[in-house]
Amino acid sequence: MSGPRILVVDDEAPIAEAVAYSLRQEGYGVSIASDALECLEAARRDRPDLIVLDVMLPSGSGLDICRTLRKRNDRVPIILLTARAEEADRVIGLELGADDYVTKPFSMRELVARVRTVLRRISSATGDAAPAIRVGDLSIDPASREVRVGVAVAELTAKEFDLLYFLAANPGRVFTRQLLLDRVWGADAYVDERTIDVYVRWLRSKIETDPARPARITTVRGVGYKLAAS
Repeated sequence: MSGPRILVVDDEAPIAEAVAYSLRQEGYGVSIASDALECLEAARRDRPDLIVLDVMLPSGSGLDICRTLRKRNDRVPIILLTARAEEADRVIGLELGADDYVTKPFSMRELVARVRTVLRRISSATGDAAPAIRVGDLSIDPASREVRVGVAVAELTAKEFDLLYFLAANPGRVFTRQLLLDRVWGADAYVDERTIDVYVRWLRSKIETDPARPARITTVRGVGYKLAAS
C-alpha cells in the first residue's frame, strides 16, 4: 500500500466496506475497525495517516475516541461521520480535535473529496520547506508542530495549528473568513464561515494573555482577522 493509510471506523459493515472500497479506488490503503476499542488499538499499532470515524459506536462514541486520541497527543487527522445535523454536535467534534465532519447520508464522492482535502492540507502544513516563524514572543515550529508563547508550550489541535501558522506567516495582513477557509481548509471544503470564529476563539484562549481583550489575533470589524506583526 503505497498511498496514505486510512482507518475506517463504523459498526455498520455495509457502510464501512463501501467507504473502504471507494477510498481504495483512489489509491489509499484502507483498514477497518468496528468499535471504539478496536479503533484505538489500530490507531496505536498502525499509525494511520487519517481516520474516518463514525460518531455512534457500540463500545464508546466517536467523540470519546477523538478525546482519547488527543489526550495521548495523537494528532492523526480525523473526519467524523455523524447522523446528527445539529450545529452543537458538530462544534463539539471540532472542539475535541476533529478536522472535519460529514453528515449522514453522504455521497462517496463528497467523502473522498473531504479526505483528499484534509490530507493535502496536512501535507502542505508539515512540508520540509515550511520554516519556523517567530512573531514577538510567539514561536511556531511546523517540523515539531510546537507553539510556544514565551517559554510556555501552547497545546493546539492540528487545525488550530494550521490556522495560526497561516496567520503568523502573514503578520499584519487582514484575511476574510472565506479566504481563511480557502487557504487553511481548502477551497473545496464543506465548512461554514462561522467555523473560523470558533477556531479564533479557541486560539485566543490558548495564546492570548487576556482572551477577552485579544492583542495577538485581532478582529477587523466587517472584514475578518489578522495576527499582530509584533
